[in-house]
Amino acid sequence: MFEVKMPQWGMNMTEGTIAQWFKREGDPVKKGEPLVEIEIAKAIETLESPVSGVVTKLVANVNDTIPVQSVIAIIGE
Repeated sequence: MFEVKMPQWGMNMTEGTIAQWFKREGDPVKKGEPLVEIEIAKAIETLESPVSGVVTKLVANVNDTIPVQSVIAIIGE
């Protein structure tokens, strides 16, 4: 099990908003594949999957604003 956390893309970033999930629970995902779009400071960044596996849980929903380093998804084997 791997916890995907809200990244910190810059020293001043304290939170990000989930703009769009590219995967749903139960979907396979490969390392480096786009996983989620995150809105930060009026920009959209794409977070790639850090590991390969199956998306077992999406902890955050679209439009949720999540603090940096909080779990947003779980990827299992």
